[in-house]
Amino acid sequence: MQYLVRNAVLNGYVDLMLTLGRDPLPVMRSAGVDPAALGSGDGWLPVDSVSRLFELSAAETRCEDFGLRLAAARGMSNLGPVGLIAREEPDVRSALGMVLRHVNLHNEALRARLVEANGLATVQVDTAPGVTFGRQGIEIAVASVCRILRELLHDDWEPLTVCFVHDAPAVLGTHHRILGSRIQFGHTLNGIVVYARDLDADNAMSDPLLRPYTRQYLEALVPPEDTTTVDRVRTLVESLLATERCSAAYVARSLGMDRRTLHRHLARSDATFSSLVDSVRIDLAQRYVARHDRSLTDIAGELGFSALSSFSRWFKDRFGCSPKAWKAAQDSTSPAVGTTTRRRPEGSLRPVTPSAPE
Repeated sequence: MQYLVRNAVLNGYVDLMLTLGRDPLPVMRSAGVDPAALGSGDGWLPVDSVSRLFELSAAETRCEDFGLRLAAARGMSNLGPVGLIAREEPDVRSALGMVLRHVNLHNEALRARLVEANGLATVQVDTAPGVTFGRQGIEIAVASVCRILRELLHDDWEPLTVCFVHDAPAVLGTHHRILGSRIQFGHTLNGIVVYARDLDADNAMSDPLLRPYTRQYLEALVPPEDTTTVDRVRTLVESLLATERCSAAYVARSLGMDRRTLHRHLARSDATFSSLVDSVRIDLAQRYVARHDRSLTDIAGELGFSALSSFSRWFKDRFGCSPKAWKAAQDSTSPAVGTTTRRRPEGSLRPVTPSAPE
């Protein structure tokens, strides 16, 4: 499985490379990261390629602290939707918990959890099974947690301990400046340890009036566990068919992902955006045509067709007859009072052929 990360993970990368006297473009191409992705808005990149890029960049610039320098100016806003939601939580613990629970909306391969015991709280940073971050990627992730807590608390706040599994670098100046004075290398975990009481502090950034709206936004991004991506796409398609916004790109943005990520999720269910659009159209067409409360022209518009002729051709291809003939067949086979069977018109179970643009 290929995990993705929002291209915001590279915010500041080009400037840092130029500051260090290196051309970033050859390094990006060598790592398999398309430079054009940096100008594509809120897109996604393969985690493996980004991790490789950070390691190559550290070697090219001879900066063991490359990842920390990149993370130095980051905070909640770099997390995109996750940061927007978390900043309206009432206290530090709930804001941090929101980030840790939904960090996959920013980096699909990152795993993090909060463990509290004996007055201490430990944020453990890990990766999904089968994924390995290099030294730079791990330090970026841990430094980002520190930055977020400083943003929620105060600028001179420091964790009790910062832990790394890897060995210490030759020079620790940047590490102390960004992470604080207490850092342990060669540890059993990557993460930070803080006083649990620090997490009880109020979140000064929170606006109670905005909180209900951010929670609604979260519900749209993270549906109930039993709701699949296919279900969510079908729901959106049904609401968008009558508009000019029923496209894979628009639906993907509504779900907090890019188009390629949407297609990848659908492929896991052996579906495509086009097949789902066509499936929704078939369901709605049968429902609408069988009723007597709207014209075929109105139905064509509600199903996203620009003209009745286009709808009629599509309908005949799917059902083997015109809408009028199908409706007449429906009416003629409606069960008499007391009967329970109903014959489906011939052709109504024909395989679906995708017809919507990707």
